[in-house]
Amino acid sequence: MISAVGPFAVDSKLVQVSSAASEASVRIHNTNTGKVIRATFPVVDGEAASSGTFAIDGVASTAARVQLDFLNPSGSRTGKLLPTGNVVDTFDGVAATCIDVANPCTFVRASDLGVDGNLTPEEVEAHPDLLVRLDSIRRQAGVKMGLASTPETVPGSVPKICLVSTPPENRRAIQQKQTVRDVDVLARSISVGQPHKAIPITVALALASAARVQGSTVADVASKQPVDQAGITIGHASGNLLVGADFDPTGALSAATVFRTARRLFEGRIFWKDESI
Repeated sequence: MISAVGPFAVDSKLVQVSSAASEASVRIHNTNTGKVIRATFPVVDGEAASSGTFAIDGVASTAARVQLDFLNPSGSRTGKLLPTGNVVDTFDGVAATCIDVANPCTFVRASDLGVDGNLTPEEVEAHPDLLVRLDSIRRQAGVKMGLASTPETVPGSVPKICLVSTPPENRRAIQQKQTVRDVDVLARSISVGQPHKAIPITVALALASAARVQGSTVADVASKQPVDQAGITIGHASGNLLVGADFDPTGALSAATVFRTARRLFEGRIFWKDESI
């Protein structure tokens, strides 16, 4: 949804852009996290470009590319890149990396749970105990990250939890174009208890950042030679996604970047009468 904010601001004249400009950059304040996202996108005659050739796996059709730079995204909810103070924690005997970039997330290796990393959402849901085990780990991680005082009170939305693995060389990986020649890491994300059909932007940003943290569960399975020098290429349930993470000389995460699309679908009014008055 954040990818549509910048173009909407320009089209609605909340942000003024010269008719001669070919590109606009809008700084967006996320009041949920207190963080700033910079959206950069093409404009035509003072309005956001609605058409383009940029394609995203899992999204129908093509459109103009929207670059989203999440500035200083660490500690969106907890105030720390690594909320537990550890690169790796153990929950139910399973190693997990807890990281807070754009959203608190927990990453576990698929192999540690005895499953393949390129399961489909349907296979994840049909597994006899995988979702239950992941939720148990997620809730314990939420407590240790300081998001709740007990596992029972951990919110359903955070932390997110995600399976990660090294891209395989089997038939499915070849068909999905998710071998080591195509992607750097596989990810299967769980959102509010259900397998995600692709990967949430915030999880992708956190994953890209975790891949740069030495000793993390993500760094352990991610390729050391990225297929695209611009960032880390993630193989998710609907395709592949390139995400960037930049650390400054002190080791602090300065920005995480993802490319998306957005277009206005409709505009209208809804008339409603309160019959109780």
